[in-house]
Amino acid sequence: PDRFRHIALGQSTGGSISCPASFCGVVGLTPTYGLVSRYGLIDYANSLDKIGPIAKDTRDAALMLSVIAGHDPRDQTTIKAKSQDYTKHVDRAVKGMKIAVPQEYFGDGVDEEVKTKVWDAIKELETIGATYTKVSLPSTKHALSAYYIIATAEASTNLARYCGMRYGASEPIEGDEHFNDYFSRVREKYFGKEAKRRLLLGTFARMAGYRDAYYLKAMKIRTIIINEFKSVFKKHDIIAAPTMPIVAPKIKEIKNMSPLQQYMMDVLTVAPNMAGIPMLSVPCGKARGMPVGLHLMGDHLQEGKLIRAGSAFNDKR
Repeated sequence: PDRFRHIALGQSTGGSISCPASFCGVVGLTPTYGLVSRYGLIDYANSLDKIGPIAKDTRDAALMLSVIAGHDPRDQTTIKAKSQDYTKHVDRAVKGMKIAVPQEYFGDGVDEEVKTKVWDAIKELETIGATYTKVSLPSTKHALSAYYIIATAEASTNLARYCGMRYGASEPIEGDEHFNDYFSRVREKYFGKEAKRRLLLGTFARMAGYRDAYYLKAMKIRTIIINEFKSVFKKHDIIAAPTMPIVAPKIKEIKNMSPLQQYMMDVLTVAPNMAGIPMLSVPCGKARGMPVGLHLMGDHLQEGKLIRAGSAFNDKR
């Protein structure tokens, strides 16, 4: 319907552009880390946060990226990449494009109908000129654990400013209340249950006695993951996999999930997010009446290849 908008902005730390796009049957484009300014965003995890478009189709996502990409002196993490019109990659042939398909992204935890739809999509790309090869990204199994250590550690420092004084909601000071008591009271009241869970985990990971055992180890795993992706991109243009391991659960199903089960839904998107590479989720059919997403991943600053493949696949359909 005309009342629905064509484009929205999303923020991704571990997959929060690709994940909703997959669940809702739309296109989600997560750019290379630093390609789009984060100025004005409430930081969750500085080294992971990215802003990108969610749109009805690949062309609209490419158009929005053309507008928002570029260096911003107010955000020192932005890269000085040359601005371009990303819509020029739409409707281009994929003949000769080499696709890597990581076997770890089709493991036991991925719904069988989701696997089938994604493989059908990969084979459709093959019919229009692309080729695919099965590859291995072995450190994927460690990605989720490393991600939650890194992300929560950064969040625990970024959100420390919300103490009821200069930032965030405040409360009247009660008598000669000590700052620590006031600080705890305000944060207890205004942070949600999940936010508090993550802040506690991140604070624990940064404590002197545990920093080496958890945080530094997670950072080493992140480096290994980046190197594995870079190795694959030496011989392939893009990587193709399911965006999500399942279709969107019903609200009552989510209420019955433990926090760990909810975290596991990010298992296929956290690794590329930690690597800072661009990702594009495009709808590739339905399983049990719910949308399934095809996740295309590219090397740093290779958004054009993702747009090219994503638009070619959508046009084929």
